[in-house]
Amino acid sequence: MVPVIRRPAVAGTFYPGTARALRGQVEDLLVRGPRERAVAVVAPHAGYMYSGRVAGEVYGALEPAEVYVILGPNHTGLGAGAAIVTEGAWATPLGEMAIETGLARVILQASEVLEEDETAHLKEHAIEVQLPFLQLQDPVPTFVPICLMSHEIAACRDVAHAVAEAVAASPKRVTVVASTDLNHYESQTVAERKDRLAIEQMLALDGPGLHRTVRQHRISMCGFHPTTAVLLAAKALGAASARLVRYMTSGDVNHDYSRVVGYAGVIIR
Repeated sequence: MVPVIRRPAVAGTFYPGTARALRGQVEDLLVRGPRERAVAVVAPHAGYMYSGRVAGEVYGALEPAEVYVILGPNHTGLGAGAAIVTEGAWATPLGEMAIETGLARVILQASEVLEEDETAHLKEHAIEVQLPFLQLQDPVPTFVPICLMSHEIAACRDVAHAVAEAVAASPKRVTVVASTDLNHYESQTVAERKDRLAIEQMLALDGPGLHRTVRQHRISMCGFHPTTAVLLAAKALGAASARLVRYMTSGDVNHDYSRVVGYAGVIIR
């Protein structure tokens, strides 16, 4: 069987469309310093000009893993409510990044809500924009893509359990990634207040608390459900602490503070 190669959906828009330009921008965004091993991370997924600096600080601080399980939201409404792909590879201008088939299949088998579904991932950007940061590792790691449209806490718990169980049994070094932006299209003042509430829950490693806080305070955090799942999985895998790497908004880039989007990078250990 010929492996399925997913072509990039947002190359040339969210990030550069040529290998040379993309490599140059990612190298510029990566802030390299002391490396730390992470159970999980939270990283944003907007266009690189807006959120790339936050993502670059997160990935620049990580001790490289062999496999990344990346959970992101479904912005398009296509496909299954909880969708995983277990084989093939995804392409960016930097080349192909292979799916870790064995781990992906174990996660799928351990879950009651996940479905094998490429359609949900077809035009979705939240996972794709993470890959170029990882493709500069040597050797290039493998990954598992999981796209969630289901917001129910039960679905988050199910996926978290499946991921934690599979990662705990894996002989490879695995880091779990939650791809999310924070509050959308309110003033800088409102965004900072709402984002602080969400970040507090992330730093407390409180997945249910994040889920409840987002709904209670009407925080338009697009990836709160995959982030809830990642926090639950991280706790199950023994994570004991988290630190905020960087927070900023789109207003810090374009100086329009009337309608901003928030971005946070968090490392969970």
